[in-house]
Amino acid sequence: MDLRTATPSHARLMGLGAMRPTRVVTNDELSTRMDTSDEWIRTRVGISTRHFAAPDESVVDLAEAAGAKAVADAGLAPSDVDTVIVATCTTPNQIPNAAARVASRIGIPAPGAFDVNAGCAGFSFALGTATSLVTSGTARHVLVIGAEKLTDWIDPDDRATAIIFGDGAGAAVVGPSERALIGPTVWGSAGDLAGTIAVGDHGYVVQDGPTVFHWATTKIAPVARRAVERAGLALSDIDAVVPHQANLRIIEALLRDLREEGARDDVVVARDIVHSGNTSSASIPLALEALRSDRSLKPGAVALLVGFGAGLSYAAQVVVCP
Repeated sequence: MDLRTATPSHARLMGLGAMRPTRVVTNDELSTRMDTSDEWIRTRVGISTRHFAAPDESVVDLAEAAGAKAVADAGLAPSDVDTVIVATCTTPNQIPNAAARVASRIGIPAPGAFDVNAGCAGFSFALGTATSLVTSGTARHVLVIGAEKLTDWIDPDDRATAIIFGDGAGAAVVGPSERALIGPTVWGSAGDLAGTIAVGDHGYVVQDGPTVFHWATTKIAPVARRAVERAGLALSDIDAVVPHQANLRIIEALLRDLREEGARDDVVVARDIVHSGNTSSASIPLALEALRSDRSLKPGAVALLVGFGAGLSYAAQVVVCP
């Protein structure tokens, strides 16, 4: 019995796409509803605005828009895509999954389609899975989407969460490559802390902010360093750091730790949280696409992606930008 197949040995990012809802919500608008202010929010989480989807705009709608852009950016037709993965934790129902519906809307015929729920690390988990599918020969072109409509799951009067989260979707296409342009994924979880970010009995997201902050600022930098090492690189080789956009203070703490370990002073750092808020699984692809769109990152730049959040789950990998 011969189960061998001729497979590509490597994978790469081929294209990116993003979808931000048109409604922009400022800190001042939130302050009319709860006891907060623009200064209070900026000081604690670094956010100035976030995007809210319309009431009739769904997670699938957001994912479709971002995914279609990524496929086009990769120079592919929908029929060239054979697998779709949607990373999300905010679908209104567990069944049916988002991925099959997104694929049908984009016009991708009969793909393998499934969702991944790893909270805010979801995109990095999905990207690692897509890379393995391509390099194993199971798939050739995989559309990976991070999409969230967090406003469906947030108590609009809860200052601890309502000021943080926003809606949106980001996407990437993974395809075969003659050389390694996506590094191995370093991932894991801390299930003993699962209750620190959860959906409560009332149906809204709740979180233990101080515990999550301490975990993120002490445990995630080593994960990022291991991802760079697994890619055969040094921190000085990294052109950009694109962490999950959870909190600007967490991002700055991660950057400080990485610079102490050898990251360059001129490394580009994604701070999309300032304008988009925390979009969970969507935050890394949204931030990566934003850096490319404003020309902070050129094709061929080496970026370190670092996801972390609910689960508690974490994942990181190094990619070369398309």
